[in-house]
Amino acid sequence: MNLSLDQPIYANQQALLPFALTDVLIEAVSQANQPLLHFWQLENTMILGMKDTRVLNLKQGVAHLQKAGYPPVVRSAGGLGVISDAGILNISLLIPQGEHTTSSAYEMMYHLTKLAFPELIITPGEVFDSYCPGSYDLSCNGKKIAGIAQRKIKAGIAVMMYLSVTGSQLTRGEVVRDFYLTSLSEKFGQDGYPPVNPTSMTTVTAVMGEEVSIVETKKRFLNAFSELTNDTISSINSRDWLNEADRLATYKDKLSHMITRNQILDTL
Repeated sequence: MNLSLDQPIYANQQALLPFALTDVLIEAVSQANQPLLHFWQLENTMILGMKDTRVLNLKQGVAHLQKAGYPPVVRSAGGLGVISDAGILNISLLIPQGEHTTSSAYEMMYHLTKLAFPELIITPGEVFDSYCPGSYDLSCNGKKIAGIAQRKIKAGIAVMMYLSVTGSQLTRGEVVRDFYLTSLSEKFGQDGYPPVNPTSMTTVTAVMGEEVSIVETKKRFLNAFSELTNDTISSINSRDWLNEADRLATYKDKLSHMITRNQILDTL
Protein backbone atom coordinates (compact mmCIF):
# COMPACT_ATOMS: atom_id res chain seq x y z
CA MET A 1 0.00 0.00 0.00
CA ASN A 2 1.37 3.41 -1.01
CA LEU A 3 1.00 6.62 1.00
CA SER A 4 -0.30 10.09 0.27
CA LEU A 5 0.20 13.01 2.65
CA ASP A 6 -1.91 16.12 3.02
CA GLN A 7 -2.66 18.88 5.52
CA PRO A 8 -4.59 22.16 5.75
CA ILE A 9 -3.21 25.09 3.76
CA TYR A 10 -0.03 26.48 5.32
CA ALA A 11 -0.25 30.08 6.58
CA ASN A 12 2.48 32.55 5.61
CA GLN A 13 4.17 32.05 8.98
CA GLN A 14 4.48 28.33 8.13
CA ALA A 15 5.82 28.78 4.62
CA LEU A 16 9.11 27.01 5.35
CA LEU A 17 7.43 23.84 6.61
CA PRO A 18 6.55 22.04 3.34
CA PHE A 19 10.10 22.45 2.05
CA ALA A 20 11.58 20.95 5.20
CA LEU A 21 9.03 18.13 5.02
CA THR A 22 9.95 17.41 1.41
CA ASP A 23 13.56 16.70 2.37
CA VAL A 24 12.39 14.33 5.11
CA LEU A 25 10.10 12.54 2.68
CA ILE A 26 12.86 12.09 0.08
CA GLU A 27 14.96 10.26 2.63
CA ALA A 28 11.95 8.23 3.78
CA VAL A 29 11.05 6.92 0.31
CA SER A 30 14.67 5.98 -0.38
CA GLN A 31 14.77 3.94 2.83
CA ALA A 32 11.34 2.35 2.36
CA ASN A 33 11.84 1.87 -1.39
CA GLN A 34 8.24 2.95 -1.87
CA PRO A 35 6.76 5.96 -3.72
CA LEU A 36 4.72 8.63 -1.95
CA LEU A 37 2.47 11.48 -3.02
CA HIS A 38 2.36 14.76 -1.08
CA PHE A 39 -0.19 17.56 -1.56
CA TRP A 40 0.46 20.99 -0.08
CA GLN A 41 -0.64 24.60 -0.43
CA LEU A 42 0.42 27.99 0.87
CA GLU A 43 -1.46 31.19 1.48
CA ASN A 44 -0.54 33.94 -0.99
CA THR A 45 3.23 33.50 -1.28
CA MET A 46 5.95 34.10 -3.86
CA ILE A 47 8.30 31.09 -3.78
CA LEU A 48 11.74 32.27 -4.89
CA GLY A 49 14.53 30.16 -6.32
CA MET A 50 18.11 30.86 -5.25
CA LYS A 51 18.78 32.65 -8.54
CA ASP A 52 15.96 35.08 -7.67
CA THR A 53 17.91 36.17 -4.59
CA ARG A 54 20.68 37.40 -6.93
CA VAL A 55 18.59 39.97 -8.81
CA LEU A 56 20.02 43.50 -9.04
CA ASN A 57 17.71 44.95 -6.39
CA LEU A 58 16.26 42.21 -4.20
CA LYS A 59 15.13 44.65 -1.52
CA GLN A 60 13.00 46.59 -3.99
CA GLY A 61 11.60 43.38 -5.49
CA VAL A 62 10.66 41.99 -2.09
CA ALA A 63 9.00 45.29 -1.15
CA HIS A 64 6.86 44.96 -4.28
CA LEU A 65 5.85 41.40 -3.32
CA GLN A 66 4.94 42.47 0.20
CA LYS A 67 2.83 45.33 -1.13
CA ALA A 68 1.12 43.00 -3.62
CA GLY A 69 0.24 40.60 -0.78
CA TYR A 70 2.61 37.79 -1.78
CA PRO A 71 5.40 37.70 0.84
CA PRO A 72 8.37 35.64 -0.38
CA VAL A 73 10.06 32.46 0.78
CA VAL A 74 13.25 30.93 -0.65
CA ARG A 75 12.96 27.25 -1.55
CA SER A 76 15.60 24.54 -1.60
CA ALA A 77 14.86 23.15 -5.07
CA GLY A 78 16.15 24.71 -8.25
CA GLY A 79 14.28 26.91 -10.66
CA LEU A 80 12.90 30.45 -10.48
CA GLY A 81 10.00 32.15 -8.76
CA VAL A 82 6.44 30.82 -8.70
CA ILE A 83 3.24 31.91 -7.02
CA SER A 84 1.38 29.81 -4.46
CA ASP A 85 -2.13 30.53 -3.22
CA ALA A 86 -5.45 28.82 -2.52
CA GLY A 87 -6.01 28.13 -6.24
CA ILE A 88 -2.61 26.49 -6.76
CA LEU A 89 -2.05 22.86 -5.79
CA ASN A 90 1.54 21.79 -5.16
CA ILE A 91 2.03 18.11 -5.81
CA SER A 92 5.23 16.28 -4.91
CA LEU A 93 5.83 12.80 -6.28
CA LEU A 94 8.55 11.18 -4.18
CA ILE A 95 10.24 8.10 -5.56
CA PRO A 96 13.28 5.94 -4.79
CA GLN A 97 15.95 6.84 -7.33
CA GLY A 98 16.58 3.25 -8.44
CA GLU A 99 16.86 3.21 -12.22
CA HIS A 100 15.34 6.68 -12.60
CA THR A 101 17.17 9.42 -14.46
CA THR A 102 16.28 13.09 -14.25
CA SER A 103 14.25 12.73 -17.45
CA SER A 104 12.41 9.57 -16.44
CA ALA A 105 11.40 11.10 -13.10
CA TYR A 106 9.95 14.12 -14.93
CA GLU A 107 8.19 11.79 -17.34
CA MET A 108 6.60 9.97 -14.42
CA MET A 109 5.01 13.20 -13.16
CA TYR A 110 3.90 14.10 -16.68
CA HIS A 111 2.27 10.69 -17.05
CA LEU A 112 0.61 11.03 -13.64
CA THR A 113 -0.87 14.37 -14.67
CA LYS A 114 -2.21 12.96 -17.93
CA LEU A 115 -3.83 10.12 -16.00
CA ALA A 116 -5.41 12.65 -13.62
CA PHE A 117 -6.87 14.71 -16.47
CA PRO A 118 -7.45 12.31 -19.37
CA GLU A 119 -9.84 14.71 -21.07
CA LEU A 120 -7.08 17.30 -21.57
CA ILE A 121 -4.34 17.34 -24.20
CA ILE A 122 -1.31 18.20 -22.07
CA THR A 123 1.96 19.01 -23.80
CA PRO A 124 5.42 19.20 -22.19
CA GLY A 125 7.92 21.82 -23.28
CA GLU A 126 9.27 25.17 -22.18
CA VAL A 127 7.02 28.21 -22.28
CA PHE A 128 9.86 30.73 -22.37
CA ASP A 129 7.80 33.78 -21.35
CA SER A 130 6.01 32.10 -18.44
CA TYR A 131 7.33 32.42 -14.92
CA CYS A 132 9.81 29.71 -13.93
CA PRO A 133 10.12 28.35 -17.49
CA GLY A 134 11.56 24.86 -17.91
CA SER A 135 11.72 21.90 -20.26
CA TYR A 136 8.91 20.19 -18.37
CA ASP A 137 6.39 22.99 -18.33
CA LEU A 138 2.96 21.47 -18.99
CA SER A 139 0.64 23.31 -21.35
CA CYS A 140 -2.82 23.10 -22.82
CA ASN A 141 -3.57 24.91 -26.09
CA GLY A 142 -0.17 26.60 -25.90
CA LYS A 143 -0.71 28.04 -22.41
CA LYS A 144 1.15 26.78 -19.35
CA ILE A 145 -0.85 25.20 -16.53
CA ALA A 146 2.00 23.67 -14.52
CA GLY A 147 5.73 23.72 -13.91
CA ILE A 148 7.92 20.95 -12.54
CA ALA A 149 11.13 21.03 -10.49
CA GLN A 150 13.21 18.22 -9.05
CA ARG A 151 15.31 17.64 -5.95
CA LYS A 152 17.50 14.65 -5.08
CA ILE A 153 18.83 13.61 -1.69
CA LYS A 154 20.76 10.37 -1.28
CA ALA A 155 18.75 7.70 -3.09
CA GLY A 156 15.44 9.56 -3.28
CA ILE A 157 13.93 12.00 -5.76
CA ALA A 158 11.19 14.58 -5.28
CA VAL A 159 9.46 15.67 -8.47
CA MET A 160 7.56 18.80 -7.45
CA MET A 161 4.84 20.36 -9.56
CA TYR A 162 2.75 23.46 -9.07
CA LEU A 163 -0.58 23.15 -10.86
CA SER A 164 -2.68 26.24 -11.54
CA VAL A 165 -6.12 24.82 -10.81
CA THR A 166 -8.31 27.87 -10.42
CA GLY A 167 -8.23 31.61 -9.62
CA SER A 168 -6.75 34.47 -11.61
CA GLN A 169 -3.62 33.26 -13.36
CA LEU A 170 -3.35 36.66 -15.03
CA THR A 171 -3.00 38.32 -11.62
CA ARG A 172 -0.35 35.81 -10.58
CA GLY A 173 1.58 36.47 -13.75
CA GLU A 174 1.41 40.22 -13.23
CA VAL A 175 2.77 39.90 -9.68
CA VAL A 176 5.75 37.85 -10.88
CA ARG A 177 6.37 40.06 -13.92
CA ASP A 178 6.36 43.17 -11.75
CA PHE A 179 8.77 41.52 -9.28
CA TYR A 180 11.28 41.11 -12.09
CA LEU A 181 10.58 44.53 -13.56
CA THR A 182 11.12 46.09 -10.14
CA SER A 183 14.21 44.09 -9.19
CA LEU A 184 15.91 43.98 -12.60
CA SER A 185 14.86 47.29 -14.23
CA GLU A 186 16.44 47.51 -17.71
CA LYS A 187 17.83 43.97 -17.27
CA PHE A 188 14.29 42.51 -17.31
CA GLY A 189 14.22 39.29 -19.32
CA GLN A 190 18.02 39.03 -19.40
CA ASP A 191 20.74 36.96 -17.68
CA GLY A 192 18.54 33.89 -17.34
CA TYR A 193 15.53 35.68 -15.86
CA PRO A 194 12.28 35.17 -17.80
CA PRO A 195 10.53 37.94 -19.78
CA VAL A 196 7.28 37.08 -18.00
CA ASN A 197 4.16 37.53 -20.10
CA PRO A 198 1.11 37.03 -17.83
CA THR A 199 -1.04 35.89 -20.78
CA SER A 200 1.27 32.91 -21.48
CA MET A 201 -0.29 30.93 -18.62
CA THR A 202 -3.75 29.69 -17.68
CA THR A 203 -5.59 27.40 -15.24
CA VAL A 204 -7.13 23.94 -15.41
CA THR A 205 -10.52 25.54 -14.75
CA ALA A 206 -10.14 27.86 -17.75
CA VAL A 207 -9.09 25.01 -20.03
CA MET A 208 -11.87 22.70 -18.83
CA GLY A 209 -14.47 25.42 -19.23
CA GLU A 210 -15.93 24.66 -15.80
CA GLU A 211 -14.85 25.20 -12.21
CA VAL A 212 -12.40 22.56 -11.01
CA SER A 213 -11.83 22.49 -7.25
CA ILE A 214 -8.68 21.66 -5.34
CA VAL A 215 -10.56 18.79 -3.65
CA GLU A 216 -11.54 17.27 -7.01
CA THR A 217 -7.98 17.69 -8.29
CA LYS A 218 -6.57 15.81 -5.31
CA LYS A 219 -9.04 12.96 -5.88
CA ARG A 220 -8.01 12.79 -9.52
CA PHE A 221 -4.32 12.56 -8.62
CA LEU A 222 -4.94 9.94 -5.93
CA ASN A 223 -6.77 7.78 -8.46
CA ALA A 224 -4.01 8.37 -11.00
CA PHE A 225 -1.33 7.49 -8.43
CA SER A 226 -3.15 4.25 -7.63
CA GLU A 227 -3.35 3.42 -11.33
CA LEU A 228 0.27 4.38 -11.97
CA THR A 229 1.63 2.25 -9.11
CA ASN A 230 -0.99 -0.51 -9.42
CA ASP A 231 -1.57 -0.30 -5.68
CA THR A 232 -4.07 1.08 -3.18
CA ILE A 233 -3.41 4.42 -1.50
CA SER A 234 -3.55 5.22 2.21
CA SER A 235 -3.93 8.93 3.03
CA ILE A 236 -2.57 10.48 6.22
CA ASN A 237 -2.04 13.94 7.69
CA SER A 238 1.61 14.97 7.41
CA ARG A 239 1.91 15.80 11.13
CA ASP A 240 0.53 12.37 12.05
CA TRP A 241 3.00 10.75 9.66
CA LEU A 242 5.95 12.60 11.21
CA ASN A 243 4.95 11.35 14.65
CA GLU A 244 4.21 7.79 13.57
CA ALA A 245 7.39 7.54 11.50
CA ASP A 246 9.45 9.00 14.36
CA ARG A 247 10.95 11.66 12.09
CA LEU A 248 10.26 14.84 14.05
CA ALA A 249 13.93 15.29 14.95
CA THR A 250 14.97 15.02 11.30
CA TYR A 251 12.17 17.40 10.35
CA LYS A 252 13.37 20.01 12.84
CA ASP A 253 16.90 19.69 11.47
CA LYS A 254 15.70 20.23 7.90
CA LEU A 255 13.62 23.18 9.07
CA SER A 256 16.69 24.81 10.62
CA HIS A 257 18.42 24.59 7.24
CA MET A 258 15.45 26.32 5.62
CA ILE A 259 15.53 29.06 8.26
CA THR A 260 19.22 29.63 7.47
CA ARG A 261 18.50 29.71 3.73
CA ASN A 262 15.85 32.37 4.25
CA GLN A 263 17.98 34.67 6.42
CA ILE A 264 18.85 36.61 3.29
CA LEU A 265 15.29 37.98 3.34
CA ASP A 266 15.58 39.01 6.98
CA THR A 267 18.61 41.22 6.28
CA LEU A 268 16.90 43.39 3.63
